[in-house]
Amino acid sequence: MAGRSVMSFREPMPAELTIRPMVAGDVSDVAALEEAIYPQPWSVRVFEDELRQDGRIYRVAISDGVLVGYGGVMLIGEDAHVTTLAVEESERRLRLGTRLMLDLVECSLERGARHLTLEVRLSNTGAQRLYSRFGMAPVGVRKAYYRDEDALVMWATEIDGDDYADRLRRIKEALDG
Repeated sequence: MAGRSVMSFREPMPAELTIRPMVAGDVSDVAALEEAIYPQPWSVRVFEDELRQDGRIYRVAISDGVLVGYGGVMLIGEDAHVTTLAVEESERRLRLGTRLMLDLVECSLERGARHLTLEVRLSNTGAQRLYSRFGMAPVGVRKAYYRDEDALVMWATEIDGDDYADRLRRIKEALDG
């Protein structure tokens, strides 16, 4: 975080953090955050349409009554495709992205997912590090996936196995420790 002279290994968790299902009443706040973060944001309509689709999981992070992050997954057979993950810039470095990702993975597992995939901007090395902690590895590049940039395709397989359960346990312990 810019301007911080001493960096702790454990960032504090927001006082009142809740991760819960996204509902229609969240969409305007989600879309506003989306627009503040991404150069090619999804519209309110896209989020509304996604919430109506079967096989979708969308979650929001609420800190002290304010929406500070969100994420989504599209389930296709045994594959959970992370469609979006975003955290308010002022709330970054508090591990909210990790908490949201953990929640999305757990929800996906509950719905029968065995594999996890996503696309991420080649320039977004911070997000790539987050996804790597979840066992996701690069498998290819999608040219011009974003209008202005290629995407790195990442996968984690067998997320329903014991080894991956151990990985999730270690992630949880690091968050709680």
